[in-house]
Amino acid sequence: MDFTEENFNKLLEKIQSQEVEIRLLQQKLQYLLNQHFGSKSEKIDLNQLVLDLGIDDVEVGAPEAVLEVEEVSCARKKNKRKKLIERLPADLPIEEVVIEPEVVLANPALYKRIGEEILDELDLIPAKFFIRRIIRPKYVMIDDRSLPPVIALAPKRIIDNSYASAGLLAYIILSKYSDHLPLYRLEQIFKSRYGVEISRKTMSDWMYRVSQMLAQIYEAIREELRAVDYLQIDETPVSYQNPGNGRCSKGYLWVYLAPEKAVLFEWHTSRASNCLNEMLHDYAGVVQSDGYSAYNAFLKNNPAAAIELAACWAHARRKFYDARNESAFAAQIVQEIGQLYHIESQLRKDQNLNRQTVRQEQSVPILNRIEEMLRSEQSKHLPKSLTSTAINYTLTLWKKLNVYTQHSKVEIDNNLVENSIRPTAIGKKNWLFFGSASAGQNSAVLYSLIETCRKLKINSQDYLRDVLTALPTMTNHTAKNYTPAKWKETCDKRQG
Repeated sequence: MDFTEENFNKLLEKIQSQEVEIRLLQQKLQYLLNQHFGSKSEKIDLNQLVLDLGIDDVEVGAPEAVLEVEEVSCARKKNKRKKLIERLPADLPIEEVVIEPEVVLANPALYKRIGEEILDELDLIPAKFFIRRIIRPKYVMIDDRSLPPVIALAPKRIIDNSYASAGLLAYIILSKYSDHLPLYRLEQIFKSRYGVEISRKTMSDWMYRVSQMLAQIYEAIREELRAVDYLQIDETPVSYQNPGNGRCSKGYLWVYLAPEKAVLFEWHTSRASNCLNEMLHDYAGVVQSDGYSAYNAFLKNNPAAAIELAACWAHARRKFYDARNESAFAAQIVQEIGQLYHIESQLRKDQNLNRQTVRQEQSVPILNRIEEMLRSEQSKHLPKSLTSTAINYTLTLWKKLNVYTQHSKVEIDNNLVENSIRPTAIGKKNWLFFGSASAGQNSAVLYSLIETCRKLKINSQDYLRDVLTALPTMTNHTAKNYTPAKWKETCDKRQG
C-alpha cells in the first residue's frame, strides 16, 4: 500500500471508528457485568459518586429515592441480633386450655384459686376436606295420599354435574393464581396430605368453566375502570401452547389499573395498538404508560380520542442509572430525578397538601433544570452510548413526562401497575406457559378479581367464596354488585 495522504486519512478514519466501537463495546460490557454481578439496588451513594466520577457540584446528603428495589445487599455486621417482639393478632378466636397442678387435682378441697398465669401460642388447623351431604326429606299429606310428595328445591350447583363447592373452587383458584402453584402440584398435595384424588384435568376444567361464568363480573370491572379519568397501563409477555406451531407462541397480558379502585387483565396474542380498542374506545382521561409506541399509534388511529398520554419517570431514571458508570453526567441526572421523587415522598406523608400546587412550585423548576442539562449535553456523547440513549429517550418523551405535574391524581411513574404485574411473573416461573390461547383470557379473568381484591385489601378467600356461592343465580344485571369494590362497599355497610 502506498502511504499517500489519501490512504493515511482513510487509515486514520478507520482507527477513529474502531476506537469509538471499542468504547461502546467496553461500555456495554461494563453494563452487563454490573447487571449480572452488581447490586440490584438502584440507590446511589453520593459520597462514592464524588470519589468515583469526580463530581464536585453534587450536594452530599441530597435525598435520593430508591425505585423498584428487588434485592438489598449489605455488609455483614457482627452486632448482637435484637430480640424480636412477637405480637399476636387481636381479632383471632381464642381456644382456652386450662392446666391444673396435679396436687390440686388430687385434693381440690385443700386449695383456693388466687389467680392465674397466661401463656399464648399461635396455632394453625390445616385445611381439611369433608363431604357436605345435602338431605331433602320427602313428605306426603297424611290425610290425602293422592297428592304428590313435597320436597324442598335442590340448590343449584356452581358447575353442572360437579361436586365442587364454592370453598373448594376458591381454594384452587387462589392456590394457582395467588400462590402460583401449578395444578399438578395441587393434585399431588391433595393426594399426599389429604388422601383426596382430584386430577389436574378436572381442576383445569373447573377453572375454565368458572372463569366463563365470572366473565360478567369481569366486564363490570371493565366498566368501573372506564368510568375513571386516570389509568395506568402496562403489558407483560406470556408464552402459550399453539397447536401446529411446533413450539410455544408469545402472547401478552395487558394490565389496566385505576389506583385504589380496580385492576383488569386482558389477554391478547399480540402487542399491537388495536389491543387497546376494547378498553380505550370512547375513553376520556389520562393514560400513563412506558414509552412503547402502541399508545401513540392508538391515538393516531383515533384522532378524536380525548386521551392525554403521560410517561413514566421510573423508566427514564433507569436508563440514566444504567449509564451511571459510563458518564458522570448520567449519575448527576439520577440525582436530579431523585429530587423529584423526594417531593413525591413528602406528598405521600402529608395527605393534606395539594399535590398539583406543590408540584408546580417545587417539581417544575427541577424539571426545567433537567431539560436544560439534557439539551446542553445531547450532542456530547457517542450516539449509541447508554448516556446518549437515555438522553434521547427522555427528551422524546419530555412533554409526557411533565404531565403528572398538571394533575393531582396522576403519579410520577407507572410503578403501581408494574407491581400488579409482578404476581404473574412469579406464576410464570412455576407454570411456565398457558395451555392454549383461550386459557390466557380465562386466566386474565381470575387474575383481575384476585389482584383487585389485593389492591382493595379484601380477603380474597371470603370474596371468592361469597361470589361463587351466588354465581348460579347471578344475572348480567346483578353481576355489577359483585365486583370487589361493590362487594367491599356492601360488607362495610353491614359492619357499619
